[in-house]
Amino acid sequence: MPLLRRIARKDHPVIAFTLDGAPCEGRAGDTLLSAILNRTESLRRTEFTGEPRAGFCQMGACQDCWVATEAGERLRACTTPLQPGMNIVTGTARVA
Repeated sequence: MPLLRRIARKDHPVIAFTLDGAPCEGRAGDTLLSAILNRTESLRRTEFTGEPRAGFCQMGACQDCWVATEAGERLRACTTPLQPGMNIVTGTARVA
């Protein structure tokens, strides 16, 4: 079940991206964080305990929302705009 539920920007253009190998859709104006959490219950799992994480500060200061591209580039999900065709890897592999 998704952690977030879209209540605004429902009419913005759809942006296709891939999340942990699964095709997904977000909306124009979404950050990676909002697009991902509209699809799944957590953003990633912490490397220390394996517990689910969903971002913390929502403004790029806490380092809790790191994800990666398929090529290995690390991105802050809360401050990175969703772009068409992004291939994002979180390690959770539980896309709804």
